[in-house]
Amino acid sequence: MEREQTEIMIGVNKSSLKGYPEAAISSKAAFQWTLNKIVRSNTGGFKLMLLHVQVPDEDGFDDTDSIYASPDDFKTAKQRDKIRGIHLLEYFVKHCQQIGVACVSWIRKGDPKEVICHEVSRLKPDLLVVGNRGLGPFQRVFVGTVSEFCVKHADCPVITIKRSAEDTPQDPVDD
Repeated sequence: MEREQTEIMIGVNKSSLKGYPEAAISSKAAFQWTLNKIVRSNTGGFKLMLLHVQVPDEDGFDDTDSIYASPDDFKTAKQRDKIRGIHLLEYFVKHCQQIGVACVSWIRKGDPKEVICHEVSRLKPDLLVVGNRGLGPFQRVFVGTVSEFCVKHADCPVITIKRSAEDTPQDPVDD
């Protein structure tokens, strides 16, 4: 049975320079490219699936001081993370509503490349669009890239969108 709308999943993340609720340059570029080059004026023919993956802090304590943390501190930190993620997604959802394209959005926690591929397998979108910072080979070794992993492992076609040269910060790792 064929769907009425083409479903496009877009992985979005927060800015490494500005933090929440600011979206990363590469996420904004991927989103805008999708709207300008795929959706265009056919807003009724598409459904955008906006996924934000929050990376848990390596020590598991996020912004909470591990020496003086109480159980309530952890609840507060988790609630704050959820609220920050919702504000990030709000940028994309509002834009979709303004132009009349259907969308859904949600937050998951974990390793972004693994979570995105898992969500693609689970939801079976027609296409995955992810931003790409355009890192060189040396930087990719140390930073890794979500987009390369998704191209190799996602169960659907993947389009990676590079940032424009004028939007690239002085340090390309920043986004």
